Amino acid sequence: MNTLTWIILFTFVGGVLSALVASLFLLLNERARARSLPYLVAFATGALLGAALLGLLPEAVEHSPGQDVSGVGLSLLGGIALFFILEKLVLWRHCHEDHCEQHTPGHGARDRASATMMLVGEGVHNALDGVLIAAAFMTDIQLGIVAGLAVMTHEIPAEVGNFAVLLHGGMSRRQALLSNVGTSFTSILGGLIGYFALSQAMTALPYALGVSAASLLYVAVADLIPGMHRRVDLRASVWQVLLMAAGVGVIATLRHLFPH
Repeated sequence: MNTLTWIILFTFVGGVLSALVASLFLLLNERARARSLPYLVAFATGALLGAALLGLLPEAVEHSPGQDVSGVGLSLLGGIALFFILEKLVLWRHCHEDHCEQHTPGHGARDRASATMMLVGEGVHNALDGVLIAAAFMTDIQLGIVAGLAVMTHEIPAEVGNFAVLLHGGMSRRQALLSNVGTSFTSILGGLIGYFALSQAMTALPYALGVSAASLLYVAVADLIPGMHRRVDLRASVWQVLLMAAGVGVIATLRHLFPH
C-alpha cells in the first residue's frame, strides 16, 4: 500500500472505528444507562482534563517554534473565549425556542449546549489526530502504525465519555450514535490535510492544539463539573473524585505506553 492508503486506513481506525467500538455503551437498556450516566460523566470529565492538560497542551508546546509557550497560551485563551461565545449563542437560541424554561437540572439548554461544544471540540481533536497520524506515516510506516493504534487506544474511553455527555444533553441513542460517528470522520479529513499540505498544517499545529485543548477544558470546567455539583451526598462525591482521577489516569497511562 502507498502512504496515502495507510493514512486513510489508520485515520479511519483511530477515529471512526474507535467511536463504533465505544457505541456498544448504547446497547445498555434505559435503566442501566441512567444509572451509569453520572459515573460516565465523571469519568469523561477526568478524561477531558487529562487529554487537554497531559496530551494536547504538552504537544502544542513541543511543536511550537523554539518551544515558545506565549503563542500557545494566546491560542488557549482565544479558544476559551470562542467557546464561551459559541455557548452563549447556543443558549440564546434555546432560550428563544424554549422561553428559558429549560434552564433547569436535567436535559436543559445548558446540557444541550455542552453536547454541542463536545461535538465541536471532538471534531477539531479528531482532525488533529488525523494530521498527527499523517505526519507519522510520512516519517515512517511503522511509526504511523504505532501512532494510529495509539490514537484508537486512547480514543475509545474518551468516546464512551462523549456518548455519556451527548445522552446527558438530551440526545436519543440514535442521535448520539450518528452525531459522534459523523464527527469522527474529521480524523480522515485531518489525515488528508496532513498528507497534501503537511508543511502548512504543521506550522499551525501548535495553535490548533491550543484551541482544541481550550474546547475540552471549557466543557469539563464550565459545563460538566457544575452539573456534577448537583449531587452533593458524600457517596456520590467520593465516586466522582475517584472516577475523575480514573479518567485522568487512563489518559496518562495511555500517553505513557503509546506516545505519539
